[in-house]
Amino acid sequence: MKTESIEDLQLETAYKAVSDTYRGTGIDIQKACKKQREEGGPVYKGDFVAQFGVPTNAGLQQGTRPTFTIFDYKDVMAVMRDSKTYTSGFIAEGLGAFFDGLIILAMDGDQHRQVRSLLQPAFMPEAVNKWRPEIEAVMRRDFLEPLAPKKKADIMEFGLFFPIRVMYALMGFPTDDPEKYKKYAAWALAMVGGNQIDPTKIEEARRQAGIAVKSLYDSILEVVQERRASNEYKDDLIGRLIVAEFEGRTLDDHEIVTFVRSLLPAAGETTTRTLSCVLTMLFNTPGLLDRVRDDRTLIPKLIDETVRYEPMGTFRTREAASDTEIQGVKIPKGSFVQSMIVSANRDDTVFENGHEFDIDRKMKPSFGFGFGPHMCIGQFVAKLEMNCALNAMFDLLPNLRLDPDYPAPAIEGAQLRGCSSIHLMWD
Repeated sequence: MKTESIEDLQLETAYKAVSDTYRGTGIDIQKACKKQREEGGPVYKGDFVAQFGVPTNAGLQQGTRPTFTIFDYKDVMAVMRDSKTYTSGFIAEGLGAFFDGLIILAMDGDQHRQVRSLLQPAFMPEAVNKWRPEIEAVMRRDFLEPLAPKKKADIMEFGLFFPIRVMYALMGFPTDDPEKYKKYAAWALAMVGGNQIDPTKIEEARRQAGIAVKSLYDSILEVVQERRASNEYKDDLIGRLIVAEFEGRTLDDHEIVTFVRSLLPAAGETTTRTLSCVLTMLFNTPGLLDRVRDDRTLIPKLIDETVRYEPMGTFRTREAASDTEIQGVKIPKGSFVQSMIVSANRDDTVFENGHEFDIDRKMKPSFGFGFGPHMCIGQFVAKLEMNCALNAMFDLLPNLRLDPDYPAPAIEGAQLRGCSSIHLMWD
């Protein structure tokens, strides 16, 4: 990320910087995993992810300890389900270093269960579905209706901005100044960009991340203090945290701010990337566009199958809390275990013809939104947003189709996969 004032950092610039960081070496991660599973066995003794040149949640610890990589569905499920044997606390020293260690991804055991119980209710279907009319209104009124007369666009401009509007409102930020959302989201992405492994970029990326951490903290603190002073309860994340109890006491402003800040890097951009994958599969799969446009009940199947077939997050890293064993391979305590989501999600022993995209398949649990105790806290919001977006696009952009003046969309990246541009036209 180039040197510039954090105040001037644009969301588009921050998003592109993160995409570039996680794009990797260009090695096809899907093909590499398939080859390993077919020829190398279920456990790779070493840092399989290193070949792709992308950061992991281990930060600068990556490559400093014994590392093992797993590929089969049943092994990935076992590791992600067993948070006692395979822990996440090491993340506090990697990505979590930018969050004062108070990041839910880096929590284990009772602490994780307690914090998750505080945060989760605001993101459950019964809470999220109340927002559906407002989500739909914002998408249509503020984004797609002004876009419709143009008859063509890179639809990922819409895909980048609307999830931020939705998620930040759900969290409890004021809705009268949407431009602030873009600034906050850019800062949140700058924090993610701090998890840099390129020696030529580490210093600047971490400098930017440090400034972003402070700027975001101060901005959220202002919102929390205003909300607390108003004594007006609202059923959003900040409102719930103000009245919640944690370990037998209420939360102070610092704890609320830090918990909210730790969720912001995923509050929008992950939905953007997943939507780009959904749209890429929709427009590149022959006959699928007409089917889904004519039968909107297929939209959830389209989303679920895309998350299986092309997960935005391609792997998860855990630390072995004790000596253990996977498929007869001994895993010493303190080792990193990399679970290759992209491989497990296409395991032919679980998903028939797993390397084929098929929205008609009988769905089984996959790992695109995680699994076990650390399953994505915002998955229901993301699915609702994407469902609303697709319905709105079909309603307001008639005869929607790919613009032949541009290349067909393609999903790329070794981690945080997605498609940066999807050029569409309509009547």
